Amino acid sequence: MIVRTLESRTLIRANDDTALRELFNPLIDALPISFSLAHASLPVGAASARHHLEGSMEIYYILSGEGRMHIDEDSRPVATGDTVVIPAGSIQWLENTGDSELCLLAMVEPAWRTEIDSRDE
Repeated sequence: MIVRTLESRTLIRANDDTALRELFNPLIDALPISFSLAHASLPVGAASARHHLEGSMEIYYILSGEGRMHIDEDSRPVATGDTVVIPAGSIQWLENTGDSELCLLAMVEPAWRTEIDSRDE
């Protein structure tokens, strides 16, 4: 059994400017899985950078807070309990429009790695 705590994982600044802790990534942890799972957060009033993941799809599960999710030309409010599917290659970004930190789980398939994560300024 593998159990991870959020605090045991290194906090990094992701390419999209979110605070990120990778919980599971087979490229780092040598696990027999093809996806990665990370915890990400955005402070009040912040937004992630416009970016896309080349060749990987992503799913966000909003743990707490509220915001506005942008995928290509589509945009809509998201809040605690919402799940968002982000197709591979889609330009995406997330704004925290609430009055508290926005926290989410991000699952990437195939697993996230720096070289597939590109900014779209």
